[in-house]
Amino acid sequence: MEDLWKVTFHVLSVWLTLVVGLIMLPAMFGISLGITEVYMKILMKTLEWATLRIQRGRNEKHSIKASVSNGIIQRDGDSSMEKEIAELRGSRSKPPASGDFQMSDVFYFNRKGIESIVEDEVTQRFTSEELVSWNLLTRTNNNFQYISLRLTIIWVVGVLIRYCVLLPLRVTLAVIGISWLVISTSLVGLLPNSSVKNWLSELVHLMCYRICARGLSATINYHNKENRPKKGGICVANHTSPIDVVILANDGCYAMVGQVHGGLLGIIQRSIVKACPHVWFERSEMKDRHLVTKRLRDHVADKSKLPILIFPEGTCINNTSVMMFKKGSFEIGGTIYPVAIKYDPQFGDAFWNSGKYSMVSYLVRMMTSWAIVCNVWYLPPMTRQEGEDAVQFANRVKAVIARQGGLVDLSWDGGLKRAKVKETFKEQQQKMYSNMIVGEDSS
Repeated sequence: MEDLWKVTFHVLSVWLTLVVGLIMLPAMFGISLGITEVYMKILMKTLEWATLRIQRGRNEKHSIKASVSNGIIQRDGDSSMEKEIAELRGSRSKPPASGDFQMSDVFYFNRKGIESIVEDEVTQRFTSEELVSWNLLTRTNNNFQYISLRLTIIWVVGVLIRYCVLLPLRVTLAVIGISWLVISTSLVGLLPNSSVKNWLSELVHLMCYRICARGLSATINYHNKENRPKKGGICVANHTSPIDVVILANDGCYAMVGQVHGGLLGIIQRSIVKACPHVWFERSEMKDRHLVTKRLRDHVADKSKLPILIFPEGTCINNTSVMMFKKGSFEIGGTIYPVAIKYDPQFGDAFWNSGKYSMVSYLVRMMTSWAIVCNVWYLPPMTRQEGEDAVQFANRVKAVIARQGGLVDLSWDGGLKRAKVKETFKEQQQKMYSNMIVGEDSS
C-alpha cells in the first residue's frame, strides 16, 4: 500500500511540475514555448485528412457545399413587405389598384407564417452552428455515416486523448488559475489604494486569465491593438460564451459588471473586487435602472478606472449573428470601444446553449474540445452623435461589430430565447400593411 502511495505521489509531482514549468509559468508572463502551435499544426493536418476521407467516402456526384444559412430556407435580405406583395399583385393578368386590399396579399402572410414555423431567423441563433464537415467530435457528427475503419480508429484515439489527457490537464490549469486569482487578488486588496496596487492588480488579473486561456488551448488572434479600450471607456462586444471574458481579459484588464452571485462564483467576485473596482449589483438593485446607470456613469467619469466590459445582447448567441443591443449601455455617456469576437467552430463549439446545458456540462464540453480558436477585432472608438438617441447609437455600434466579424445583423431581441415576441413587433407589421392599404397619413 505504501508503494502505491509513493508511485501516486511521484506521478502527481511529475504531472504538476510539467504543468507549472511548461504551461503555467510561460502563460503568466505571456511567453509561448511553441507547444500550442505544434499541437494546432498536428490537429489541422488530422482534421484535413479526416475531411478528405469523408468526402472520398461520399457519393462522387455530390460535393459538399457550404451554406450561409444553417437551415433549408433561403431568404432575400433586401426584400420588403411592399416589394413582395407588389410582386404577387403584379403576377395577375390585370393588376389592381395599389391602394386596395387584394386576396393575393394573404399568400404573403401565409408564406411568412410557414417560414417562421419551419425555420425562423431567431430561434436558430440559439442552437449550435452546423458544420460543413465532421471535426471528430462526438457532438458534431449529426450527418456522419460510417466511412472506414481507419477514420473510426482515429475518432476513438481522439476520444482517449480528449478525455484522458486534455481534460485532466485543463482541469488542473483551471483550478490553479482560479485559486491563484482568488488568493492573489485577496492579498493585493489588503494594500492601500495607490498606483502600485493598481499595477499589481492588473498584473495578477492578466496572469490568471492567461493561465485559464492556456487551459482551453486557446489560440487567439488580436487585430488592431491600437484601438484597445482605454481607461474611463466602455467596451462592448458580441456575446457567444461565458469565456468571452477570458478571451478579452487575456489581452487587457477590464472592470466587470454583473449581479452578485453565491457559491464559487460569489467567492471569486468578492475577492477580485478587493483589488479592482468591478461593479456588482444585488438582485434588488438590478431592477433599479436609474441606480445602475448612476453607478456606471460614476465609474466612467473616473478616467483612472479600468474600462467597463459589457455584452449588450444580454444573452449568448451562436456566433453566426449579432442581435439587438440593449440601449442602457449607450445611455451612460463616454466613449464606446466596439469589439468583434468570432470563433472558429471547426475546433470546438464555444456557444453556450444555457437552455440545454448547465454551466458544469458546458465547461466539460469546452475542456474536451480540441481547442478554442478565435479572432478578436478592436474597432475604432465611437461616440454618440448630435441628435442621435441611445437606440440609434446602439444599432450603429452593432452594425459595425457585425460587419467586421462577418456576422448577420439582426434587430430581434435576444430575450426571445426565453420570452414571447412583444406585441409591439406584431403591431409594427400590422401598421406597415395598413399604411399600404389606407395610406401613410390616415389615422
